[in-house]
Amino acid sequence: MDIAVIGKSDFTTGFRLAGIRKVYDVASEKDLEEKVRQCINDGDVGIVVLYADDVKKLPTVLQKTVDESVEPTFIAIGGREESGLRDKIKRAIGVDLWK
Repeated sequence: MDIAVIGKSDFTTGFRLAGIRKVYDVASEKDLEEKVRQCINDGDVGIVVLYADDVKKLPTVLQKTVDESVEPTFIAIGGREESGLRDKIKRAIGVDLWK
């Protein structure tokens, strides 16, 4: 399974330098939506990393899909909210690993 990163170039550059091969730079909300849908349909992608504020720019139906998706798992980092990874792991496996 591959890791994919979607976002503006200033967000994705570090991931590209770290060796992530599926890095998608987006310039508009339309590009963002298109790349998210592409990753959902790509059977090789297991984890998708997004900037948290970009998730809020997606249409409501797609936001819900991203939030509830287990495979691929979407991880929103940065931005103003920081509760994503812990909640996703708890929801996916049913156990809070931090307790």
